[in-house]
Amino acid sequence: MGKRYSHPSETECWAIESKLSEGWSYAAIGRFLKRSRSTIMRGRRRGHWSGFNRYLAEFGRRYHLRKRHEAGVARCKLDAQMLKPAWITVLFGLRQEWSLQQLCDRLKDGMIPLTHLPAGVRSLSHETIYRAIYGMPAGQQHAELVKLLRHSKAGRRKHRKAKGKRFTGLQNMQSIDQRPDTANLHLEPGHWEGDLIKGTLGRSAVGALVDRLTRRTLLVKLDSAHAEHVRKAFQARLSKLPPHMRLTLPYDRGTEMACHEQFTAEMGMPVFFCKAYSPWQRGTNENTNGLIRQYLPKGSDLSTFSHRELTRIEQRLNGRPRRVLGRKTPDEVNELALQTYQQQHRA
Repeated sequence: MGKRYSHPSETECWAIESKLSEGWSYAAIGRFLKRSRSTIMRGRRRGHWSGFNRYLAEFGRRYHLRKRHEAGVARCKLDAQMLKPAWITVLFGLRQEWSLQQLCDRLKDGMIPLTHLPAGVRSLSHETIYRAIYGMPAGQQHAELVKLLRHSKAGRRKHRKAKGKRFTGLQNMQSIDQRPDTANLHLEPGHWEGDLIKGTLGRSAVGALVDRLTRRTLLVKLDSAHAEHVRKAFQARLSKLPPHMRLTLPYDRGTEMACHEQFTAEMGMPVFFCKAYSPWQRGTNENTNGLIRQYLPKGSDLSTFSHRELTRIEQRLNGRPRRVLGRKTPDEVNELALQTYQQQHRA
């Protein structure tokens, strides 16, 4: 294995300037510094200042640092001026309302039809894109890119822990600890998690149901958050699914699920309740709520969203590639689950 080249240090540069002024040859300076003759020649060429017609160590150091910076900028896949071709791919994904992680995963798998990347570049990192966007100077270009992000924030902030739901004293509840292992281990579809997405001042709401295995999301339009109305709306939506796709429903301790016993009796779906102040026990639902908020932002009047608009949002969510699904979409995984069930019951 050959020797690894390293640029002369600042001390060596000053020694080169001193020895050249004394008339030493390149070979003699090389022997003195235990460097090759060609290394001294290259260093002298970089630090030669025509104004003084001689080598200056400080000039050579600045030249070296400037060239290193220019080389680093040239290697960057994304630039602040948006001149790099990789920006075409980034904008393509952002305009599809994908998160940066989804975009990068899709690109890595070669599943984006428009991939304008520099030669030798086969992937992008979501962190690279975040740094490029938030590293831009303030202006219209920066503001437009931030708006395309799933969480359109002016700066990157640390996440805060959300407070758990208030205990409401519901009766005859089954603990989520009693949920079957097939649901806990994501072994089969049909195990749903439910919640309400609240509008401004809690005066409007939309029901959210998500399958633990496929991550398929259903949005239920609600005229009120009263328990009886929520029960009927959830039953109407879930009854459209085949029986093997509606098995269990974990929920928090919200009063909207006060009619859970009637729901279970009519749907054959046992409702399991999380422990007080433990929203992470419905982690799939909590994560999905964050995705839904992109379309149903906090502070908005959710009663203004029609069935058609909620269906369009569903299609967007279920058509997004998810890393937890092996970079497939919920629709793709749901279709595979249905095909597997049909094959097993034909045999």
